[in-house]
Amino acid sequence: MPDSERPMSEQEIRRTLGRTLRQLGSTRVVIAVLLMMIGVIVAYGSWRLPLLRDAERALYDVRAVTAAEAVDTDQRIALVVYTDDTNRATGQISPVDRTVLAQALANMDAMGARAIGIDVLFDSPQDDDPLLKQALSQMKTPVYLAYATNQTNPDAITFEQQQDLDAWHADVRSDTVKSTSILLETDSDGVARRWPRHYPGLPPLMSISLTERGADAAPGFTEYTGPIRYRVPLSSDRPVFDKVPIDLLADADTAAFMADLIRDRYIMIGGDFADFDQFDTPFTRTGNPVTGELQTIGVEIHAQMLAQLLDRQMPLVVPRWLLWALAIGSVLLGAASAAPQGAGPAIGLAMILQFSVFLALPFLLESWGYNSYELPSIGWIGGWLMGYLAVASALRVIGQAQREFAAGALGKYLPKSVAAEILRNPEQLRLHGEKREIFCVFTDLEGFTKLTHAVSAEQIASLLNQYLDELSAVVLKYGGTLDKFVGDAVVAFWGAPIAKPDDGFRAAMAAWAMYEAGEKFRKSVPEGVPPIGRTRVGLHYGTAIVGNFGGEGRIQYTALGDAMNTAARLEAANKALDTTVLVSSEVVDRLKNSDIIDWFVPMGRVTLRGRATPVDVFEPRPDASAEDRAAILAMVEGHREGDAQAVRRFTAVLDGIGQQGNMDGDKQPSGPSSLGEKSLRNLVERLRQTSGGESYVLG
Repeated sequence: MPDSERPMSEQEIRRTLGRTLRQLGSTRVVIAVLLMMIGVIVAYGSWRLPLLRDAERALYDVRAVTAAEAVDTDQRIALVVYTDDTNRATGQISPVDRTVLAQALANMDAMGARAIGIDVLFDSPQDDDPLLKQALSQMKTPVYLAYATNQTNPDAITFEQQQDLDAWHADVRSDTVKSTSILLETDSDGVARRWPRHYPGLPPLMSISLTERGADAAPGFTEYTGPIRYRVPLSSDRPVFDKVPIDLLADADTAAFMADLIRDRYIMIGGDFADFDQFDTPFTRTGNPVTGELQTIGVEIHAQMLAQLLDRQMPLVVPRWLLWALAIGSVLLGAASAAPQGAGPAIGLAMILQFSVFLALPFLLESWGYNSYELPSIGWIGGWLMGYLAVASALRVIGQAQREFAAGALGKYLPKSVAAEILRNPEQLRLHGEKREIFCVFTDLEGFTKLTHAVSAEQIASLLNQYLDELSAVVLKYGGTLDKFVGDAVVAFWGAPIAKPDDGFRAAMAAWAMYEAGEKFRKSVPEGVPPIGRTRVGLHYGTAIVGNFGGEGRIQYTALGDAMNTAARLEAANKALDTTVLVSSEVVDRLKNSDIIDWFVPMGRVTLRGRATPVDVFEPRPDASAEDRAAILAMVEGHREGDAQAVRRFTAVLDGIGQQGNMDGDKQPSGPSSLGEKSLRNLVERLRQTSGGESYVLG
C-alpha cells in the first residue's frame, strides 16, 4: 500500500493534534482543554450525574445478572418464613404471632441449629410476649433479634416504637440472645445492590452476627459496603435456599420431619408477604427474578449476604488511580480519533471497537471477581465523545489542508542516505514513523559543562566543533545515521533507514572508536585549557519509532522510543559503574558470530535509573587477556548461580591486575587498562552487595 493511502498511526495522530493546537490560538486552546477536562469529569464521575447514573445502574444490573454464580441449594442456610397462610391461620397479621415463633424456636433449638437470626421487629407489646421471652431465655442456640432505630428507619419506626423495641431487647438480652441490625439500604432507584453501611448505635449486621462466634467469622466484612454477590439456582426446582413455613416448625408433629433442614444450619426467620419487606434487586430490575417473584423478601437478601460472607466473596477493588487513568485515557482516545484524516468507514469502525471495549471491560472485570459497581462504562463513552468534540471542533476551525514542505527541506539536517531515499520517493517527506529494530549510541563528554565556565565562548565553540566533527566522522565511517547533537552529546543509530546484516558489528566498532576518538581529543587540547574528561558511550539494541518528525518549517530524521532511552541511560550509568563504554546484553547477543565478541566482559546486572527491568551490561575490553576475561565471566556467572565464593576467588585475579598496573609506573593512569581495573573493582563491590544474580539498582 502506498504511504499516501495508509492509515495514520497513533503517533501521527498525536503529532497532528499538537500542531493543530498551536495554530488555534489561546482562546480556542482554552476551550478545547475545558471540554476535555469536562470529559474527564464525566468519564470518572458518571455514577454521580443524573441520567448517566441511571444508565450506569442499568448496565451494572445486567453485569450482576450475567456474572451471577449458579449454585445448588445451600446446605448451610435455611429460611423460616411467616407467610400469608400463617397469618390467616393464627388470625394475626401485624405484628406476627409470637406464640408460633416461641414454639418454632424451641423445636429448632432441640434440632441443633447453628445460629438463628430473627428478621422481625418486636416494637410493640403483645399478650404472648412472656411466652416468647421464656423460650428465648431457655435457648442454647445463639439467637439474634432484629434491631433498628428511627434514625436509620424513620418511615418504619416511631419514637414510641423505638422505646418499646429498646425495652424488649433489654429484657431478653443475654449471652445467648443478642441484638442484630436488619438494615437494608437501596440506591435512589429503590434497588438493593450493596451491603448497608454501619451506623453508630446499630449492632452488627445479621450476617456478621450469625457468624461472629465460630470459624465462619469474617472480620473483613464488618465495614464492607460493596456489592451483594447474588447467586442463582441451578434449576427452578432447586432454590438457592430451602424455605420452610414457620407453622410447620411450630407444630411438634411436623417439625420432626424438618430436622435435616435445620440441623447445623444458619436459620434466618422473616416474613414472606406479598406487600411487605419486599425489595428490588438487579435480577428483578432486569426481569430475571431469582425466585420467580417480582421482588425479593428482605430475609432472603440477608441470606444472600450471609452466603457471600461464608464464601469469602469480597470483590477485588479497581484502584482509584486506575479509574482516573481510564477516564483520562477515554478522553484522549476520543481526541485521537478526531485527528486522523482517513476514510470515514475506518474511523467509524475504530469508534465501534472503542465503544465495545468501554462496554465490555466492566463485564470482564465483574466476571474476574472485581467490583464493577460505580465503574463508569457509560461515562467512558461520554468522556470519549467530549474528547472527540474538543478536537473535531478545533480541526473544523483550521481545516485539514495537506501540508507541503519546501523544496529546501532536504537540506535541513537530513542524513545523506535519507536524502537519497526521499529523492527516489518524494512522498517520504510526509511526516510519519515506523517501528524498526536499531542499534542506538549515546555519548557524553565528561566535565564539559564545567569547561564552559573556564574558557572563552570562542574557544568553547572551537573545541566543541572539533570534538563533534571527530565523533561524527566515526559514525559516518562505520555507516551509522547521525541523529542529533545535544550540547556535547552525539546521538546515532544503525539499522535505519536501511538495515544491513552487520549493523551490530559496525555499531559496536563505532562505540569503541568514539571512546578512543574522545581520548585522542582530550589529550590534544591546547595549553591553558583545563583537563577534559573522558567520553562515555552507551550502546543498546531494541525497538524504536524511526522516521521524519517536525513541522512545516523543519523536519528531522530521528528515532524515538524505549531503545533510545535505554541507550541514554546506559551512557549515564558509566559514571556510577566507573566504566567508559557500556553495552547491553541485547547487543552482545547479536555479536555472537562476530570477530569482536571476545572483546566484551560482563559487568553484572543493573537496574538503570528510571527503569524497572534489569539489564545485563558489558564493557568492551579489547586490551584484556583471555584469562582475565574468563575470570571475570566465571565470577559473574558464579554470583548469578548463588556461589558466594565467586567474588572472593576473583579478588586475587583483580589484585594481580592492579599490581601489574602499578608495575607500569603510571601514577595517574588514564588508559583503558587502568580504567578497566577501576570498573572491575566497582563490579566486585556491587556483587558483594547483591546475591544470586540480583540486580544492582542505580540511584
